[in-house]
Amino acid sequence: MLPCSFAAFYGYDFVHIIILNGRMTSPSVGSGWSNFLPTSDKEKEQHRHGVGGTGEGSSQNQSQKTMGMTSAISLALPKQSDHQRTKDLEEGLAPFAVFESDEELNHRMEVLSKINTLVKQWIKDVSLNKNMPPSVAENVGGKIFTFGSYRLGVHTKGADIDTLCVAPRHIERLDFFSSFYDLLKLQPEVSELRAVEEAFVPVIKMNFDGIELDMLFARLALKEVPNDQDLRDESLLKNLDAKCVRSLNGCRVTDEILHLVPNIENFRLALRAIKLWAKKHGIYSNALGYLGGVSWAMLVARTSQLYPNAVAATLVLKFFYVFSKWEWPSPVLLKPPEDSKLGLGFLVWDPRVNPSDRFHLMPIITPAYPQQNSTFNVSYSTRAIMVDEFKQGLEITEEIMDGKAPWSKLFEPPNFFGKYKHFIVLIAGASNKKDHLEWCGLVESKIRLLISNLERNQYITLAHVNPESYPSLQPLPDGEVSLWFIGLQFAKTENLNVDLTYDIQSFTEIVHRQAVSIKMLKEGMRIEAKHVKRKQLTTYLPAHVPPRKKRESYDNKVNSSSSPLSSESRNHGHANSKPENSHSRSQNSPRSETPPMSGECIPPPNGIPVSDHSSGSTSSEFSTASNLSSVQSSSVVDGLGVAQRLRKRACDAEVDHTSKRGKTLEMDSESTNDTGMFSLVPEARVPFFRERF
Repeated sequence: MLPCSFAAFYGYDFVHIIILNGRMTSPSVGSGWSNFLPTSDKEKEQHRHGVGGTGEGSSQNQSQKTMGMTSAISLALPKQSDHQRTKDLEEGLAPFAVFESDEELNHRMEVLSKINTLVKQWIKDVSLNKNMPPSVAENVGGKIFTFGSYRLGVHTKGADIDTLCVAPRHIERLDFFSSFYDLLKLQPEVSELRAVEEAFVPVIKMNFDGIELDMLFARLALKEVPNDQDLRDESLLKNLDAKCVRSLNGCRVTDEILHLVPNIENFRLALRAIKLWAKKHGIYSNALGYLGGVSWAMLVARTSQLYPNAVAATLVLKFFYVFSKWEWPSPVLLKPPEDSKLGLGFLVWDPRVNPSDRFHLMPIITPAYPQQNSTFNVSYSTRAIMVDEFKQGLEITEEIMDGKAPWSKLFEPPNFFGKYKHFIVLIAGASNKKDHLEWCGLVESKIRLLISNLERNQYITLAHVNPESYPSLQPLPDGEVSLWFIGLQFAKTENLNVDLTYDIQSFTEIVHRQAVSIKMLKEGMRIEAKHVKRKQLTTYLPAHVPPRKKRESYDNKVNSSSSPLSSESRNHGHANSKPENSHSRSQNSPRSETPPMSGECIPPPNGIPVSDHSSGSTSSEFSTASNLSSVQSSSVVDGLGVAQRLRKRACDAEVDHTSKRGKTLEMDSESTNDTGMFSLVPEARVPFFRERF
């Protein structure tokens, strides 16, 4: 039994348990939420989600084995309608290519067999080169393990395979990234081969006979690695370096998840549905601050523990029910955290010991030692977006379970480009395909830092990055280009002026410094940032992605209740956090100047061109670029007449113009339609990005 103080600190009481004198009472809806419902609706809600002890299966054996942190919310057995909804779910998933044919599955197994044979032969050759007797080298073993979606059994058509090369103690990591990498170069089936040795988890990426593979490396402190080696054994972590432990963690976590769910088949089908939903709704990307595959798997696994007898369709409904009401940042855990039995001393997630862990916004903790937070990259914006998607998902799945909608409705992608009026476009380019692949990978891994920079701006309430990147509409003769779009939502303030010079500049500097430090930066690699309005997205987007506007904009819907990045929500759950001053920039920001306040008259600098009234094209543009980098921002004005009217309005306020450095984003948010003004007016002298290498 967990101590009461420990449970309260971690937020375990949210999963509907009450600890009284060492006893756990029956589950009930958390936080008194059901008390606000009318009696009939309250009973319906309890019946739907198995709460209250009146549903089918409530009289079953309550001594069923508890899986996870708490007892189950409901042990109700599935009804015939639940089985039918599950069958409908499986049929609804079929058009989205989430199931592989037997032929495709056999091809994957053949590829893994070839890679495994290649690894065994390579380990044998390296052993012989290190003067090991042939009879011993023949038996040192070595093996390829899989993890991630393939190991969980939920991979889709065309998905990559996460693999781990496990070698005995005399095989070095340097051997893996040198001799094995050279061996892969010689294989005719291998293409797009690249090594990322400096990554937090070093990896070799490749395409092997049409299958994308990510291969990690771990050296065990064993003389030989047998074919039946079990990586769940904690003793294997003894005498290993941090990189090997992190590499092993993927396999250990995946195996632990499969051991902690009550019904693997129901879990797998529900997880397929949730992963497809997350991808369609643009919230599937660990690198960009959303959730990755292992995090979604742990959320579905926790749902399975709370409803152990539920079939897949019911699990999907319960998934949205539980996590739409989850009190973040209370952590999600699949089992009680344990210290190392062997005293290994690796750093584990524990906010009681590690102060930095207390500031994680959406902690989902891996079940294998050393326990880590798999959602470290989540920001205020991405959490707000995901929570909103959970709530919408609950509404849709309730309609589906009531027979009012098909499952396809759950997988309809939202209109990202219709939610916002203003966007930042990140443009990353390189001179050839190979450099472009590496450069885009680096830029994408750092976009979350730009989102954090934007969130610190007191006038930005949401920064929503679309995980999908788009190619340039017009092929460039001197290289390839990828574009990412970030939707911006601003506080409703009259004549708001926002300066984003520092936010963008610091982001580009980080990207270039990282590229220099890992010796990646090459001639032709560049990154640009532009501001565009919704009506100008057709310049950047293909025809099949229309930037149409929703009937009810996302801006209005969010602002009608409360801002997702208000000072209260920014500091929710952190006792030591101080509310941010709404009239000044955060003290943590290196920039001392605050953006110009409402009513300031900002005349255009001399020499800045303004578009004609009919074109609606870019009115001004500033760019500094060198042979290796450029950072660009565009000024968009709704025609000369609108610009003159807004400048006159600002001047009529009789506020003296104060000279500002950098570029200024000026927005008139009085009107809620597209005639509202948001322009980028560059000053004549701008201290912009300068290269330092």
